[in-house]
Amino acid sequence: MTARLLRNKVFWVAAALLLLIGLAALLGPWMGLPDPQEVNLAAKLLPPGAGHLLGTDHLGRDVLSRLIFGSRVSLGSVFLILLLIVTFSTFAGSVAGFFGGVLDSAIMRTCDVFLTFPTIILAMFFVAVLGTGLTNVIVAIFFTHWAWYARIVRGIVISLKNREFVLAARVAGTSRWRIVARHILPALAPQLLVLSTLDIGHMMLHVAGLSFLGLGVQPPMPEWGSMINDARQYLWTQPQLLLYPGLAIFVSVMAFNLLGDAMRDASDFDFVEAES
Repeated sequence: MTARLLRNKVFWVAAALLLLIGLAALLGPWMGLPDPQEVNLAAKLLPPGAGHLLGTDHLGRDVLSRLIFGSRVSLGSVFLILLLIVTFSTFAGSVAGFFGGVLDSAIMRTCDVFLTFPTIILAMFFVAVLGTGLTNVIVAIFFTHWAWYARIVRGIVISLKNREFVLAARVAGTSRWRIVARHILPALAPQLLVLSTLDIGHMMLHVAGLSFLGLGVQPPMPEWGSMINDARQYLWTQPQLLLYPGLAIFVSVMAFNLLGDAMRDASDFDFVEAES
């Protein structure tokens, strides 16, 4: 897989874009940029110039600074969501797929309930119940996505548990939990990595969409979706205020999608669920 991936030019393009975005997000506090939350009405809607490379918004805040600090919120929240989803879904899907029986039926029927509703509608419902804010957006997106991951993990585990190396471990008297930990999970990890990479862009759009609707990140914290919402009223007079965060979302989502496609092509994994 690694050799095929390194020969893929699309992988290198996507990796270079993500490296630039990641470095900007990590090094933002040390780049000498203005405070992204500092309001200066005397400097509002300034065009790009030496003092503000991308200009200022309607409250006089530096657009470049808000873009870079907003990337920390957008990317950080998505990676935290993925960590929660992958951890919980790996446990639930592994238990359902490997042990079967009543546990399998109970977990899969719970998944069916969550999968009945469109993810964005269900996310909006959870945010409405829990309240607005980044923490509640993270919780809401976790609840709307874990079931799909759990079903995928279950299908992969079912395909793995009858493989020769697992059967050999059973014959040797290895406990079921030890088989899952030492044999199933290491074989599952590369496929989960590819699946997660393919889904990062989708989750970024969810975070940005909820913030755009005013349900996610709250002012004055910078976030790409909320920046687009703030700039709506200036669509015709200051279109660059929408263009910059829109491009940031587009480039990030595209880069993650290209990276995921390259990893999938290099691995030839097939994420087909097993029958319920």
